[in-house]
Amino acid sequence: MTAAMTPALEVRGLCKSYGGIAVTQNVSLTVAPGERRLIIGPNGAGKTTLFGLIQGEIKPDAGTIRVLGHDVTRQPVPERARVGMARTYQIINLFTRDTLAHNVVLSLMGLMPLKRNAFTALAARTDLYDKAAALLASVGLSHRAQHRISEISYGEQRRVEIALALAQEPKLLLLDEPFAGLSQDERLIIKELIASIPSETAIVMIEHDMDIALDFAEQITVLHYGQLIVEGDRNKVVNDPMTREIYLGH
Repeated sequence: MTAAMTPALEVRGLCKSYGGIAVTQNVSLTVAPGERRLIIGPNGAGKTTLFGLIQGEIKPDAGTIRVLGHDVTRQPVPERARVGMARTYQIINLFTRDTLAHNVVLSLMGLMPLKRNAFTALAARTDLYDKAAALLASVGLSHRAQHRISEISYGEQRRVEIALALAQEPKLLLLDEPFAGLSQDERLIIKELIASIPSETAIVMIEHDMDIALDFAEQITVLHYGQLIVEGDRNKVVNDPMTREIYLGH
């Protein structure tokens, strides 16, 4: 990253405690525009809490968060989305009784003034449904557009969730264990889908499937008990004694 480039994400001195237990301890990291960053660590390392802090669902006790140069430390979730951040979740959160197309349309509305108009007839907004169709096609689900979420497989729901995130046209995309619970074939589909995301979108991913995750990563951050203990490229992190001791088990 050159000096003239504004980081996609810049976290400085981030801290969060619950009842005296520190779950995020003075974490600092910088993610370049378009970078593919992997965050790893054992259960309880504070990975999902870190995502919650970055996205704005959790308020930090100390530290700062900047997205594309904007200080969002005290900003609510919608404001962070407006400056270019989107996120998927470890536990899928979709409207299961609605169609895939309608779920995507609702996501498209998220950043539009239209969402504040309770009298808008969505069925008349063919432009939104056309965009939804294109997004579903991009994740290989155009043939499922009029099915309800409850009628499709878990792996397909994962793809819908990514389509919802991409509907926000993010410059910073947070992926929280996108391969969790998937079969080997489904994992390969999601892997190809993530690889197809435009290179100008920075992606920060939490993942436990090391074989897939390491292929994805340009830079890796290792957390342990809420602390950043190792950071660097694949070779540096995999061969670091601390990584091998606390995560790889040898």
